Amino acid sequence: MALNGCFSLDYHVNPHPGDLIEVFRPGYQHWALYLGDGYVINIAPVDGIPSAFTSAKSVFSTKALVKMQLLKEVVGNDKYRINNKYDETHSPLPVDEVMQRSEFVIGQEVAYDLLVNNCEHFVTLLRYGEGVSEQGFCHERRRTTQIQQRTKQYNKVQQR
Repeated sequence: MALNGCFSLDYHVNPHPGDLIEVFRPGYQHWALYLGDGYVINIAPVDGIPSAFTSAKSVFSTKALVKMQLLKEVVGNDKYRINNKYDETHSPLPVDEVMQRSEFVIGQEVAYDLLVNNCEHFVTLLRYGEGVSEQGFCHERRRTTQIQQRTKQYNKVQQR
């Protein structure tokens, strides 16, 4: 994936809650969503491999764990940037709703598929209400079914 005109990846701007964070790993990008106070939400393979070493493992994984971690732990020695690239085509949900949806899924195990249900799909589902990803070989929009089901459960609880 191209860097979309980003020449310097040494990011000195503080992200805001709800921002998408693109982490540049060797050979691929990992995605997280900024929660605030230095924390992000992201998914990682269930076997507990440190996030900096998950690229090869994620190709074969079918399950992931939703984690809340410090941004600096997720990024490690890699470069990152704030990249809300879908804002022109998708309306971001209100930040309060993004935070509530995120809080609801922390610690949950979710289905994972590199092409149709990856880390970018996960964070865009939280930000926009629709899982979108240009990663891999697939340029289609798909919903992350398991997260949607949990979101529906959450909404039902909130309506009571």
